[in-house]
Amino acid sequence: MPIYRIRGIDVDFPFEAYDCQIVYMDKVIQSLQEGCNALLESPTGTGKTLCLLCAALAWRKSLGPFSSEFQKEKLSQSSDDAASSQRRSSYPSIVYASRTHSQLKQVIGELKTSNYRPKMGILGSREQMCIHDQVKTQQGKTQNNACYYLRKKRSCRHHSLVSDYMKSHPEIGNEPLDIEDLVDIGRTLGPCPYYMSRDLHKTVDILFCPYNYLIDPARRDSLSGIQWDNAVLIFDEAHNLESVCADAASFDLPLRFLSACISEADQCVSLAAKRRSIQKSAENEHDPENYAILKALLLKLEKRISEVVIDSKESGFTRPGLYIYEFLAELNITSETANMLTGTIESCVQLLEERHMNGYLNGMKGTICRLELIKDILKNIFRDGGKSHANFYRFHVHESHQNASDSLKGKTTSRVLSWWCFHPGIAMREFLGLSVRSIIMTSGTLSPLDSFAGEMGIEFPVRLENPHVVSQNQVWVGVISRGPSGFSFNSSYRNRDSIDYKQDLGNAIVNFTRIVPDGLLVFFPSYYFMDRCIECWKNMSHSGSSGLNTIWERMCKNKQPVVEPKDSQLFGSSIDDFQAKLRDKSTSGAVFFAVCRGKVSEGLDFADHAGRAVVITGMPFSMMTDPKVRLKRDFLDQQASSQKNALKPLTGEEWYVQQATRAVNQAIGRVIRHRHDYGAIIFCDERFAQRSHQEKMSLWLRPHVKTYSKFGDVVFTLTGFFRDQASREKVKELQKDDPVRVSGLSKCPSGKDEADQDEIKILPPPRPVINIPGKRGPISVDSIDQVIPANKSTVSALNNPFILSNSKRKMEGHVANSAQGHVASANKAAKTETGATEQTKGSVFLVQVKEKLSEEEYKEFVGLMKALKMKKMGIVSVLDSIARLFSLPGRYSLLQSFRDYVPSQYKLLYEKKHLSGDQSTNI
Repeated sequence: MPIYRIRGIDVDFPFEAYDCQIVYMDKVIQSLQEGCNALLESPTGTGKTLCLLCAALAWRKSLGPFSSEFQKEKLSQSSDDAASSQRRSSYPSIVYASRTHSQLKQVIGELKTSNYRPKMGILGSREQMCIHDQVKTQQGKTQNNACYYLRKKRSCRHHSLVSDYMKSHPEIGNEPLDIEDLVDIGRTLGPCPYYMSRDLHKTVDILFCPYNYLIDPARRDSLSGIQWDNAVLIFDEAHNLESVCADAASFDLPLRFLSACISEADQCVSLAAKRRSIQKSAENEHDPENYAILKALLLKLEKRISEVVIDSKESGFTRPGLYIYEFLAELNITSETANMLTGTIESCVQLLEERHMNGYLNGMKGTICRLELIKDILKNIFRDGGKSHANFYRFHVHESHQNASDSLKGKTTSRVLSWWCFHPGIAMREFLGLSVRSIIMTSGTLSPLDSFAGEMGIEFPVRLENPHVVSQNQVWVGVISRGPSGFSFNSSYRNRDSIDYKQDLGNAIVNFTRIVPDGLLVFFPSYYFMDRCIECWKNMSHSGSSGLNTIWERMCKNKQPVVEPKDSQLFGSSIDDFQAKLRDKSTSGAVFFAVCRGKVSEGLDFADHAGRAVVITGMPFSMMTDPKVRLKRDFLDQQASSQKNALKPLTGEEWYVQQATRAVNQAIGRVIRHRHDYGAIIFCDERFAQRSHQEKMSLWLRPHVKTYSKFGDVVFTLTGFFRDQASREKVKELQKDDPVRVSGLSKCPSGKDEADQDEIKILPPPRPVINIPGKRGPISVDSIDQVIPANKSTVSALNNPFILSNSKRKMEGHVANSAQGHVASANKAAKTETGATEQTKGSVFLVQVKEKLSEEEYKEFVGLMKALKMKKMGIVSVLDSIARLFSLPGRYSLLQSFRDYVPSQYKLLYEKKHLSGDQSTNI
């Protein structure tokens, strides 16, 4: 494994790193060394997670050995436990959080590929880790309370085995392990996986957990083993963090839910009274009078919400966030009485769960205790005993549609009391209060960074918007403003119900199913729009030569369809269905119809043949009439008008557009998943041609975007793109390990076939020169002593100033000797002065080719020439593929010069196809 020296830290990396990976690791280490926050965007497929782990763990190891190494030292030297614990606790803990457990599983998989073995732990829910035969069938808080009840009664044998098992197996966590690994241990040997993970987190160097373990104060307080005042918090896949933080600090209280809470309080009155009559004693823990007071307060709250005057169904009743205290004070609920209420509710929950568990153990299923939501609401409102956080809230009462069962009872709407947080930075400010060392937020889609940082409400001195590792010829990005019939593509609300629009969109997708090989992903702004389109395509008749009657049937002829289900429980089967249809050879693949912000667009890997193109059918704007969206926009506008600082604040409209663009960027990230992947990104909405929208796309994507006014141009260029990719796949199969000898590049004399020409050796290009901001003039790569952002896809070991390996000097010497040998060989091959001139000209041309092409493109060029010599491909196909390489911006001189090396019988064809027309934009 190569070792890179970055900011004085030796980073052990499992592969030769790309330049953007080195830049990324540099920013991580800078953040950790300086004890500041970082906001890092790096596209999907650039190895972001592996870079993050290696850089963070290398920095941590530079401070002292991992806890796993302490354990080995203790076993070998019998060192003092207290001294070892004190040394270990002096080092910072790293807490690595992601959105879902499936994402964390991928992260741990990356840790396994690295050379680092810190002491690690992972946290999960009881639903994932419980192995008790009865408790594991429960869900949510019912399961938590059932677990608490059995532990209190000491009736869970799995929990009782944890302490002894952990003492006898101190090596747990020294090797990367996942939730499934802990569950396997529990099922095989008996200890509870959930409490094993809780015990393990107290001694780890790095802890993996979902977001809510950090954002939820109650969960965070349970992590007693973390010393927050020196901790490093890493939020991976942080593009969703804004909404997660805001939602965690908000609540919605429907009246029907409040009615269920009143019923539970009434049950507690009866249960406590019955218990008191049986025991013949006054029991302070379960006093029926306290439960009766709770019930009366809830009834008053229900009545008070019902009496709120709502001006209109659309606008509801809205007040500033501080109004919540005035509203509750009328019910005698204040910061003083709230603590007593929460204590009473906890007693209620205990009483109800005891009854439920007694019944469940006798065959009766437990139920959810809804009163716990009231407790959480009160703790949220009166947290920290202050009211300052309420300035970032809005109090809102509105009517909501009932579910099907309530509709059958004659009720169509029900009121909801909401207290919505519109500033996600509240959660981040709590971390500042804990004096954490650094907060690193990273994702493939954070742009624009300024607005994201503004929403988080904390400073991010270290920032990065990384390029992609793929080259230009691996990505096709087009904005299509019109369909095959010339109808404008615009998915705005005023247009999306148009039959002509939906028909033209369907016909366009039919073309894409024919052109795109293997897997195709089609994303819609909403489930409603997707359903309306599919319904239209299934019913819209079409008279064509194919004899098929509907647009849907024409799609199915090319690719088998799969539609993303709304029910999350059906999602797994839809993924399996898509994979099965991809393997089916009766069609050219499968098409997945999905929704932006849905499960398909979040975190799934459609690498290689699973996703060769993604179609975005429109901008996924939220409903402007949604009261939460409307109030968020109003809140930001008010904040912007009141701020007087130099930084331009985020307005409601800017936030509204950015949320839609970020959802699009997430969907786009499903396709290009690694360095050698390729794919097309197709925007079927004319609004994506606007500069304002393109500026909000990820930085790496913007240079690739082209706008097409004619659908025929899209078909032509997209077909050529995938044809070229197919040719490259063939070339890769023909390439050998050492592609330094290329045949057929010397200038072909008239009347001779290119296969008869002498071979020309490839001379190494001159050392690259990079401009460093703040320094005068260019300097050699060898003199760079710090990491700088690079502007190309890869950094070879030869030109990498950070690699710590003796092989570098050997490689340089080898290349120098090789170059001398090539020159000598070329001189020997020059039979005449003319021949020598032609040979030199060919060598110069090869140097120019290598300078202008990326490393991957140059390998492709060499492979094409070898394929031509071996007659494995037709010359016209080879010339077309090479011309496409040379047709990219800044390479027109190569396109012209290559004409000299085209066989005479093909020169006219080459000129007509590739040198005719205005090429000024390519120069």
